[in-house]
Amino acid sequence: MANLINLEGVTVAHGTKLLLDEVSLGISDTDRIGVVGRNGGGKTTLLKTLLKVEEPHSGRVTHAGSLRVGVLTQDVRIDEALTAHQAILGDTAEHTWAGDARVREVLDGLGMHEVGLDAVVGTMSGGERRRVALAALLIGEHDLLVLDEPTNHLDVEGVAWLAAWLKQRRGAHVVVTHDRWFLDEVNEATWEVHDGKVDAYEGGYSAYVLARAERDRIASVSEQKRVQLARKELAWLRRGPPARTSKPKFRIDAANALIADEPPPRDDIALQRFATARLGKQVYDVEDVSLSFGDRLLFDHVTWRVGPGDRIGIVGVNGAGKSTLLKMLMGQQQPAAGTVRVGQTVKPAYLSQEVAELDPMLRVLEAVEAVAKQVDLGGKPVGASSLCDRFGFTGNAQWTRVGDLSGGERRRLQLLRLLMGEPNVLLLDEPTNDLDIDTLQALEDVLDGWPGTLLVVSHDRYFLERTTTVTSSLMGDGTVKALPGGVDEYLQKRVRRAPEAPATKATTKGKSGDSRQARKDLQKLERQLVTLDMRESELHAQLAAQAADHEAVIRLDRELHAVRAEKESVEQAWLELSEQL
Repeated sequence: MANLINLEGVTVAHGTKLLLDEVSLGISDTDRIGVVGRNGGGKTTLLKTLLKVEEPHSGRVTHAGSLRVGVLTQDVRIDEALTAHQAILGDTAEHTWAGDARVREVLDGLGMHEVGLDAVVGTMSGGERRRVALAALLIGEHDLLVLDEPTNHLDVEGVAWLAAWLKQRRGAHVVVTHDRWFLDEVNEATWEVHDGKVDAYEGGYSAYVLARAERDRIASVSEQKRVQLARKELAWLRRGPPARTSKPKFRIDAANALIADEPPPRDDIALQRFATARLGKQVYDVEDVSLSFGDRLLFDHVTWRVGPGDRIGIVGVNGAGKSTLLKMLMGQQQPAAGTVRVGQTVKPAYLSQEVAELDPMLRVLEAVEAVAKQVDLGGKPVGASSLCDRFGFTGNAQWTRVGDLSGGERRRLQLLRLLMGEPNVLLLDEPTNDLDIDTLQALEDVLDGWPGTLLVVSHDRYFLERTTTVTSSLMGDGTVKALPGGVDEYLQKRVRRAPEAPATKATTKGKSGDSRQARKDLQKLERQLVTLDMRESELHAQLAAQAADHEAVIRLDRELHAVRAEKESVEQAWLELSEQL
């Protein structure tokens, strides 16, 4: 391993706020690091310092000679006169790069053909510009990628593709994101930026949650609220969907001890019973609805029902009509044909992707109390100030003027005001945008006990799994379909979108023989997984036993990476074969 970047005793302050305090850390050429922390806590400052964009007040930042760094910032700036082709590939002719599988993979994975390579940057949306910048970055040759919120403006499919691409890429990366599934999927270490410090943890997000919960438990009783949220999330991770828990990440006794008495996040049956009492039998009935925008067919004779207490996650390709569907339910968009019937007792609240404008001179608490001074959450009265505190507006922050809030803070305030209105139906369009992980945990904690109907459009599959119980998809063909297998089923269906050849007598004849062979192959793969699991456990034990032997650690770590890679490959083959059967 070779060091790429080192920070030695680095201190950075903005005005009177100390963001980095005597921080020392390094990045090697094999590191895959996720960076987490509260908004405004210093994550972006850490990246700028690592890249020498911002000079520290004290300490030293050193780079390896001839270091090639690729950077994706939140504020993408591209010459607006360029076409997408020029911004991504320069003046390279199409016949030159068309045969390059790597270039085609990036362009297809990021949906650049939907944007159009001839499209001019100046005519693109912010999300499209960001995809152009990301495509140009991934096609380039870099020793280190530094990515600030790379999943913004990607749909679920795009996020899954980017994760797979980063996992197979050679080289180091540092990723700042609030997408917890993505953090867990692509990283092998996690840095938490807080109070001027950078705490390093081994493993992805799941391992970080465990380590932080244990650290907070030991540290102080004054952190009890934060500990409870971490324990709750850890318990949910442990009991999570089979698709995630098939890769055991918690083999530490401390994990089981921490969650031994932790109840399930919510009682769905009790909440549905309560919601039915509040809402009656009818919420939304979409009957034979059709709607087009120009040449794009969004809904083609769609019939879809939403009942009391339903908790539905909505996924789909960009432009398939997810936001339009919520607007139809709210009465903000009328269908071209068909009807949308709304229950008489429905009291909805709609969180759009745009942040609502408020009087900039209002204080945060005043803006919340303007809706209500107290709210009933699952039968428990909660005051406006207490709810502000749960959403990160603690102490004096409740007296901050609305005009001085950041984008993420305004988003939090928007959510707070919706909840204070005591709706019985919540429609949330990309609610995780601009929210840090601590705020997401607080929102999930509130929704756990919320007795109403919940509809969530999101590309954040972790948030969807955490807060909803069923998934509906917009496949881009004018339909709305239920997916019992959730996001994983959606991604599998998207992969199989290519039309299949019709079955013939010859193919039918050979079907039973093929099926028997497939089952034998499946059993073989299962035996391989058991063997690889055992080898992975052995390597972890050997690493712990030989921690002081540097050469042995390097050798064992290399073998562990190889075993994990083989295990990923076998698991993928098992999933594909299972799907065929």
